[in-house]
Amino acid sequence: MFTLNLIPSTPITFSKSTHQYFPIKRIQTPKNLAESPVFLTKSTPLNFNKIHACPFGKIQALSTKTTHLGKILENPSRKAGSHVPKAAASSESNPEGEAESVEAAAAAKSKAKTLQLALVFGFWYFQNIVFNIYNKKALNVFPFPWLLASFQLFTGSIWMLVLWSLKLQPCPKITKPFIIALLGPALFHTIGHISACVSFSKVAVSFTHVIKSSEPVFSVVFSSFLGDTYPLKVWLSILPIVLGCSLAAITEVSFNFQGLWGALISNVGFVLRNIYSKRSLQNFKEVNGLNLYGWISIISLFYLFPVAVLVEGSQWVQGYQQAIQTVGKASTFYIWVLLSGIFYHLYNQSSYQALDEISPLTFSVGNTMKRVVVIVSTVLVFRNPVRPLNALGSGIAILGTFLYSQATAKKVSASEKKS
Repeated sequence: MFTLNLIPSTPITFSKSTHQYFPIKRIQTPKNLAESPVFLTKSTPLNFNKIHACPFGKIQALSTKTTHLGKILENPSRKAGSHVPKAAASSESNPEGEAESVEAAAAAKSKAKTLQLALVFGFWYFQNIVFNIYNKKALNVFPFPWLLASFQLFTGSIWMLVLWSLKLQPCPKITKPFIIALLGPALFHTIGHISACVSFSKVAVSFTHVIKSSEPVFSVVFSSFLGDTYPLKVWLSILPIVLGCSLAAITEVSFNFQGLWGALISNVGFVLRNIYSKRSLQNFKEVNGLNLYGWISIISLFYLFPVAVLVEGSQWVQGYQQAIQTVGKASTFYIWVLLSGIFYHLYNQSSYQALDEISPLTFSVGNTMKRVVVIVSTVLVFRNPVRPLNALGSGIAILGTFLYSQATAKKVSASEKKS
C-alpha cells in the first residue's frame, strides 16, 4: 500500500489494481470523513501552488505560454501581432495617424521657417535702406565722412556695451590672444568703412553700390594669391562684374574719381578683413558673429577717431554751423546723424544674424538683391538721373555678382562633401 499525505492526520489509501491500462482502480474515501476531501469536490478547483511550497504556479504559466505558442505554430497564416492581447494592441497608435501628424508638424515648421526668413531679410533690407538714405542726407549738409564714420562706430560700440551690460547678449570672454587676433580684421574693417563713407560723400549712393558689387573680383584675386584655387565658372562669373561696373562708371552722371577710388578701396578693405578673419580667428569659433562684430567696431573706433581728428578736425565747427543753417533746425540734423549711426550698426547686426540662420548661398543671393533694392530706393528718394547705359551696366554688374555667388556656393558645398 502507498500512502500520500495530502491532508494532515487524514491518510488516503490507494488500493493496488492489476488493470492493464489503469493501475489505480479508484480512490477510496475513508469512512471516518463526513464528506469528500475538498480537493475532490467538483466545485473547488485544485490549487497546487500551496502543496509543500512547490512552484507549480510557474510551471502552469510556462505550460500556458507553450500552449499559446503551439496555437501560433498550428496556424502560421495568422497575421503578425494578431496574438497580441487586445489591451496591448489598443495602446499602440495608428501608423496612418502618426504619418499625418508628422506631415502636419513638418508643414507648420516649414511655414515658420519661411516667415522667419522673410522677417530676417525684411529687417536687413529696411535697415540698410534707412542707413543709406540718412547717411547721404547727413553727408550732403555736413561733408565730413571721417567724423560721421567715427560716430557710426561709436554708436555701434555703445549699443553692444548696453546689450552686454543688460545681459541681452552674452558677453564673450576677453583674453589677450583674442584682442591680438582682432587687431588685423578691425584695421581692415576701418579701411573699408571710411573708404565707403568717403565714396558716399562724393558720388551718388547708387553708383557707390554698383562699384561695391565688384567686391567678388577682389576676393578671387587676393584669395588666389594666397593659394586658394577656383574653378573656371568662378573666373567667368567675374567678367560681367568688371564689364558692368566699367559701363556704369563711364556713364555715371555724378562721376568723381575720389568716389570711385573710395568704393574700390572699400572693397579691398572688406575682402582683406574677411580673409584675415578666417586665418586669425580660427581658435575663437565659440564667439558668435554679433559679438565678433561688436568688438571689431570698438577696436575700429580707436583706429579711426584719432586719424579723423588729424584729417578734418579743424573744420568740424565751421562745417557744423553751415549744416545747421542749411537744414534750418538743429534737431533735424541730429536725427539724421543719429539714425545713420543706429541703422549702420543694426543692418550689420542683421546681416550677421541672417548668416547664422540661413545657408551661405541664400545669404549671397540675399546680399545681391539687397544692392538692387538699395540702388532703386536711393534713386527714387534722391531722384538721381540715370542714363540707359548706366542702368544697363548696373544690371550686368549685379547679374555677375549673382552668378559669382552661385558658383562659389557650389564650390563650397563640393569641398564640404569631400571633407
